[in-house]
Amino acid sequence: MMRDTDPMKRALLILLIVLTACAPRAGGPNPSVTAPAFGDRDPVDWPRGQAPRTHPVHGIDVSTWQGQIDWRAARAAGVNFAFLKATEGGDRVDPAFRQNWAAARAAGVPRGAYHFFYHCRPAIEQARWFLSHVPRDSLALPPVLDMEWNAHSPTCPGRRPAAEVRAEARIFLDAIAQGRRPILYTTVDFYADNQLWQLQGVDFWLRSTAKHPSDSFPGQHWLIWQYSATGQVPGIAGDVDLNAFQGSPRAFAAWVAR
Repeated sequence: MMRDTDPMKRALLILLIVLTACAPRAGGPNPSVTAPAFGDRDPVDWPRGQAPRTHPVHGIDVSTWQGQIDWRAARAAGVNFAFLKATEGGDRVDPAFRQNWAAARAAGVPRGAYHFFYHCRPAIEQARWFLSHVPRDSLALPPVLDMEWNAHSPTCPGRRPAAEVRAEARIFLDAIAQGRRPILYTTVDFYADNQLWQLQGVDFWLRSTAKHPSDSFPGQHWLIWQYSATGQVPGIAGDVDLNAFQGSPRAFAAWVAR
């Protein structure tokens, strides 16, 4: 190889190599944080210091109910991460999951999959169903178990004892973890009714659309806060859930990288 003795050329070559190494992989997640340019159809007058905007990293969760999504527009508007409904119970797959899974990644949105739990089916069957329909992807965010009461279910509106709920949650979470720390999404009433603070080794994603999680879930550490169900996001027609990540942009990038 011929030796280049021009210091300027060497400096430019080194800079090009560094920039190339730091650039996100094509079609992969982009952990760089964009400030949210979201609206809210039914906004909350948050107390000083508790507004979701005090957290810099925001994202969404979606299912087939959001219809066709322009993921590039959503990413440009500050959707820094997304969780996509994949499965429900042991026999249902969200019709939009495959399309959202591929399109979100193509737009550079870090995304993960979630399962809506059905209280009348064994947890291990549901975990196997989830795993059989979510592609193995080392770039995906950790898997999520969505556990809440479903009083409007035509076939399974009942409530199980708290100890059984926690045991089933443990079975499901252990089955889907596969070396990653799974996430448990839940609501205020379900969390309290089933004493979910007893579960260890999970990150909590908490729904609290009228109060800060520190008020709704006293003492509970959380990773993600779902603060609105009436978000208005470019690229999405109609309402969408809005979420805030608990940490800084640097912490978010480290979490995505893990």
